[in-house]
Amino acid sequence: MILKIKHLTTVLIFLSGYYFLFVSYQNIIIEKNTYHDFSTKSESNQDSNIVKNINLQKNKKQTIIKNDLNKVNVIEEINNLQEIVFEVKKNQTFSKIVSKYLSSDKVLFNVVNEIEKTFDLRKLKAGIKIHFFQDQASKKLVKIIIPIENEIDLEVFIAEDVTVEKRNLKTKLENHSKEYLITNSLYSDGIKNNIPIEILIKLIKLYSFDLDFQRDIRKDSKVSISYDSKNIEDRNQQFFGDINYALIIIEKNKLEYFKFKTDEGFIDYFNKKGENVKKSILKTPIDGAKLSSTFGVRKHPILGYNKMHRGVDFAATKGTPVFAGGNGTIEFAGKNGGYGNYIRIRHNNEYKTAYAHLSRFKKGISKGVRVNQGHVIGYVGSSGRSTGPHLHYEIIYQNEQINPFTLKLPAGKKLKGKELERFISEMKTIYANHLNLLYE
Repeated sequence: MILKIKHLTTVLIFLSGYYFLFVSYQNIIIEKNTYHDFSTKSESNQDSNIVKNINLQKNKKQTIIKNDLNKVNVIEEINNLQEIVFEVKKNQTFSKIVSKYLSSDKVLFNVVNEIEKTFDLRKLKAGIKIHFFQDQASKKLVKIIIPIENEIDLEVFIAEDVTVEKRNLKTKLENHSKEYLITNSLYSDGIKNNIPIEILIKLIKLYSFDLDFQRDIRKDSKVSISYDSKNIEDRNQQFFGDINYALIIIEKNKLEYFKFKTDEGFIDYFNKKGENVKKSILKTPIDGAKLSSTFGVRKHPILGYNKMHRGVDFAATKGTPVFAGGNGTIEFAGKNGGYGNYIRIRHNNEYKTAYAHLSRFKKGISKGVRVNQGHVIGYVGSSGRSTGPHLHYEIIYQNEQINPFTLKLPAGKKLKGKELERFISEMKTIYANHLNLLYE
């Protein structure tokens, strides 16, 4: 019995010694970690660094910091940043978007305040994609990228202080030349031949002074075009610039235009003779529409009897943009009986143009407002006395409606003297470059 008690006492003493040894070892580890964290924080506070830039390289984060001695140091960390891409929706504000990524209202105020010194956040448009970068470990927001122009990003760095910088992106300018035959329409065949939609829209606007795309275009008409593109390498995006050269051959009719910057500094288009292709008024103030009713006597679709139709109708889907037919001043914008929502523009001569059955007006359009040719003034609708969405378009000469398609419109500027000589020289270069790209 005494022997058993001795053995039990020995076991208890051994276990107690092992327990105290284990606890002491854990305390040593905790003290070591505490000392390590304290030294790290001390170094951080001592330097008082400002984050200036963050470059992502696959799994690495590179932070450039600037200390009080104005020396730049580079610290490379293995920690990853999580990128969140947010597309701005209509009526969303930057403050509302960014607030869910920030820890406090104070940080939010500092971020917004610093950005406003460089960029007006009210200009943030729907569709813009904002890039947020969070530290994966702490989930803190450390960087924001806001595209503010085609070639410029606004970079926001969030640390103890907020720093905002504009960064010019790497771009590459390219020239393109394409040529195709029309079998269906200028637009649809252009799409089939890989011509960008933006360029096709510009091409249609350019030729709208001389062509009625519903009646003038014939099968096997030839289209030849040269245009610029700008590739934004940092965003992997492409933007399309101006048309440099355009040619449309319809049977024996050849329409050839060259881009030229005038002595007044305006970019415009001229034929080989140096004559401006723009006329005083557009014959077709809408893109991609079908001519549904011509000028003249017709049986009214609603009233049921023959009546003079003092304009032309273009069938188009509701909301299709309508362009100002020429430079001028809004003389009337409002409801006008059977015309529904109606705009009338007084131009700089004896001409006026009218636009009826609109669904709505472009924001800012009202009586007395100056508009330029080609600017959007409203959108196709079916207001007033109408059987479906379409644009009723009138050209008014000396207060009398006239047929737009029989009207011979006065031409624009004609180049002379040294300006004409400069145009001819540039025209030859543009045409040579076009041929080189087309047949290389």
